[in-house]
Amino acid sequence: MLKGLTVLWLLISTFTCSATDTQITADAQLAKVYQQDQALAIENYLVSEKFDGVRAIWTGTQLITRNGNVIHAPGWFIADLPNLRLDGELWTKRGDFADLSGIVRTLQPLDSDWQKVTYQIFDMPDQHNPFAVRYENYLRLVKTLNKPHIQAVQQYQFTTEQALSAYFDKVTQQGGEGVMLHLASAMHKSGRSDALLKLKPYFDSEAVVIAHLPGKGKFTGMLGALKVVTPQGKEFSIGTGFSNAQRQNPPAIGATVTYRYHGFTKNGLPRFASFLRQRDPD
Repeated sequence: MLKGLTVLWLLISTFTCSATDTQITADAQLAKVYQQDQALAIENYLVSEKFDGVRAIWTGTQLITRNGNVIHAPGWFIADLPNLRLDGELWTKRGDFADLSGIVRTLQPLDSDWQKVTYQIFDMPDQHNPFAVRYENYLRLVKTLNKPHIQAVQQYQFTTEQALSAYFDKVTQQGGEGVMLHLASAMHKSGRSDALLKLKPYFDSEAVVIAHLPGKGKFTGMLGALKVVTPQGKEFSIGTGFSNAQRQNPPAIGATVTYRYHGFTKNGLPRFASFLRQRDPD
């Protein structure tokens, strides 16, 4: 367990190593909380920045989302990707998820938009090699491809909590979403696994929009807050974290949104809830 970091450890998903054109699968696994009373040998993990992009799996023939939906990237963007499985994030820059999501969702891709996008590869899944070897494999692949829009996510290894904490602080202070820790010796497999962890400076969760509350003052005529309900039936309002464009065109009633928060109030409601993004439809 990392001491001195008031953060949440979450398990994230890995994906299957096969997909076909007739049945596209990603087998995304929902996150779960890492039990902080478990010991963590930091030196056994490779660590990288967590990019706030759109998860993209290259099946060998096309890009798909974690839900198995085809991403309509331009032909030139995927032309040099090999006939093997890759995992990564489509990304532009820190704090640009809303614009990136619009680009990725477009059915008729615009070259001028996609020229801003990079494919940040963070795994080259196979059934034979641990992650440390797969990391070296995708580094070599990206170097061989030598395309500026195809990039390898750099992994680091730390031996102390202090070193990891310093890296975490550097990433988040520069606007990064957090860091990922991947057990170097772990084989790739789908389903729940404690081999891949994310370290973030806040909690996040999901809720369903049940009402739009009107804005006041400078937000008159726009969204003031979203009234949402959690899967546990808790209702509360989210009033911060929106861009002006999102206030003018907020997530629809019934949409699922992701919000960040910092613990709970005495009534069990998320404290300082802030809008993060609308979840992609299943």
